[in-house]
Amino acid sequence: MTNLRAVLSLATGLMAFAIAAPAFAQSDKPTPVIATFSILGDMVKRIGGPHIELTTLVGPNGDTHVYQPTPADARGVSKAKLLFVNGLEFEGWIDRLVKASGFKGTRVVATKGIEAIPFEDGHDDHGKEESHAHKDEHHKDDHHKHGHDDHKKDDHKHGHGDHKKDEHKHGHAEHAKHGHDDHKKGDHEDHGDHHGHDHGAFDPHAWQSLKHAVTYVDNITAALVKAVPAKAAAFKANRAAYVAEIEALDAEIRAMIANLPKSKRTVVTSHDAFQYFGRNYGVTFLAPQGLSTESEASAQDVARLIKQMRKQDISAVFIENITDRRLLEQIARETGAAIGGTLYPGALSGSDGPASTYLKMMRHNATTLAQSLGS
Repeated sequence: MTNLRAVLSLATGLMAFAIAAPAFAQSDKPTPVIATFSILGDMVKRIGGPHIELTTLVGPNGDTHVYQPTPADARGVSKAKLLFVNGLEFEGWIDRLVKASGFKGTRVVATKGIEAIPFEDGHDDHGKEESHAHKDEHHKDDHHKHGHDDHKKDDHKHGHGDHKKDEHKHGHAEHAKHGHDDHKKGDHEDHGDHHGHDHGAFDPHAWQSLKHAVTYVDNITAALVKAVPAKAAAFKANRAAYVAEIEALDAEIRAMIANLPKSKRTVVTSHDAFQYFGRNYGVTFLAPQGLSTESEASAQDVARLIKQMRKQDISAVFIENITDRRLLEQIARETGAAIGGTLYPGALSGSDGPASTYLKMMRHNATTLAQSLGS
């Protein structure tokens, strides 16, 4: 009888384990998440580690500005629990993709809480009125012409030069907060009408600031903790280690740029993607193209830029991994400026390149600038 009870007890235990095992295995399975582009994907991977199954839509050396989602992307998005986006209208195609996929998860706006640079201020702060006056008018007209159904036109005028910083911050926070659990179609960063062209009222390239990178990481961490609470400790530990690396690199770059004469801190790049870097480290960036690689530089814009370069004796021109280098080569020939190297504005390099992670990208960009400007 005792043996029979023991056998029955063992059998019962084995049955309970068999029933629980699939549920346990399911709970320990990596959570499927999507990131829209390689820089953001690298950040998400650093926090999520082996506890997430990450798919990045726009890979290394890919241009998110002009990206066209595929049916495979829609299928991937439909299965994801979290969708990480930059926001600030960087992914002009994201609403169409979400609608096509039937995505039911949570959209996480990584720039939530960041004090974004208003588009016109991005030029005015660096004395760029001469080279961009015509283009700014084009962007303002284009932006208001498209119109955002959920935002009145006068909302976009806030913070374009005469607005106080706290009002900029408030305005951005109000827009960015839509991207999480209560995300609704038509939030500030994701209007399909733009089709990824020219963006909106704010500069979306906030990852070019290591200070803002901490905000990206905090938003990513909070979303993962909420989605997978069982792994919260691991996410928070990854966040602490990553932020320590970010802050150390920030100090390294500050020291690097501080050694450059102020007269040598003006450079030319292909498109207007480095204003956050410039604001953080005291470097002025000029560009013939606007915030998007899809915008075209007019002959007037190029002529103004060449005139300004000659007037200010700007001798450094940098090409980008995601843009056609021919326009910059033409500008370099006409001004006698040297090509200072390749910068990575919005996409990582391949795994064998110099910018295969976000931190490597930031170090490479800063080192390339410092070496060229200091020579």
